[in-house]
Amino acid sequence: MNIKRLTIIAAATAALGAAAQTSSSPYSMFGYGILNDNATSAQRQMGGVGYATNSPHNINVMNPASYASIDSLTFLFDMGVDFTTIWRKENSATDKTYGGGLEYVTLQAPLSKRFGLSLGLLPFSSVGYSFGSSIDNGLQTRSGSGGFNQAYVGLSAKTFKGLSVGFNASYLFGTNLAETYAISSDAETSLFQRTIQVRDFRIQVGAQYTARFDNKSSATIGVVYSPKKTLLGHTWSTKEQVLADGSSGDIDTLAYISVRNNYELPHTFGVGLSYNYDNRLTAAVDFTYQKWADVKYTAIELSDVARFSDRWKIAAGMEYRPAIRGSWPKRVTYRAGVFYNKDYINIGGSQVKDYGAAFGFGFPTPGGRSMVNLGLEYRHRTAGSNYLRENFLNVTLGFKINEMWFWKSKIR
Repeated sequence: MNIKRLTIIAAATAALGAAAQTSSSPYSMFGYGILNDNATSAQRQMGGVGYATNSPHNINVMNPASYASIDSLTFLFDMGVDFTTIWRKENSATDKTYGGGLEYVTLQAPLSKRFGLSLGLLPFSSVGYSFGSSIDNGLQTRSGSGGFNQAYVGLSAKTFKGLSVGFNASYLFGTNLAETYAISSDAETSLFQRTIQVRDFRIQVGAQYTARFDNKSSATIGVVYSPKKTLLGHTWSTKEQVLADGSSGDIDTLAYISVRNNYELPHTFGVGLSYNYDNRLTAAVDFTYQKWADVKYTAIELSDVARFSDRWKIAAGMEYRPAIRGSWPKRVTYRAGVFYNKDYINIGGSQVKDYGAAFGFGFPTPGGRSMVNLGLEYRHRTAGSNYLRENFLNVTLGFKINEMWFWKSKIR
């Protein structure tokens, strides 16, 4: 095993122990936070499509059926980071913040000509916000942090001609912490804390069927499904008096309940369609639907102004590479996409939505099959004209290492 391979394994091991990216949005204070759809950097540059795409040179966690398409001699490693600038506006107030961090780490390898394996670390949701407001006889500040991550292992198999099936088994873990400081006019301060801690497993299944029209063109339909399930863990709420010198006073536990049978994840359905020409042009469209309206979420905070609504998202994107082989400029990949998301949080009868567009490039390494994916994504999020409006400018950066680990050279 050479030095390059040892470096890949060391980087993967270190990254798997790191925290996923953080969100920075007041909308993340509701529910489980801002959801993630398991898209890699290259997929985000295409609007977040992936249910019907597959390639022997890319990892696609959005549909586990895609793992079987990996080349039997190839090992793949993909890691992505995100750098975000956020502009917010509510009435006449505006501000600007920054965020980002590690997005994901994924590995993929063939088990045989018909089976593919993938594993990695992905964010499921993220929480991050901080703001203040006036209350009767004092001030109030709110902040939140945390999120849920998922460590997954997935397996895929080619069955009948053109048909692949697969599954992801994930371990969901993480803690969401919400803090509210109430400061009265006589300088008396109370700290209210709400904590949700989750440790649980979940499953996703997927299938893809590819029909070939001729030697160069084909179309693929893909479907994914995750069943509704109750979560395992605990949640509690406390009240703490903060003394004048900053030390803690009495701490009272206001509530302590099991997450089981009180907090759930919804049925999730996804379907996609893609067209591929000569392995150089790919166009795809995806639709996601999640049944959040009938999900249990037993909020134990002092007030609850939000409820869940069914979520749906549509995305479309394309990818073009002038040539598979040849000079370096001809092997650069160009990507673009758009999306519209009706989110699961409903505030005062207005459902949060976000939409945006993205584009990017895949730069191949000189003389190799590895690639650096660099993209720019614009996203707008709001619950309506009477609520906070957020504009995001995300720089996505992905490092995909494509190694022929299983090639056996002949001895001459």
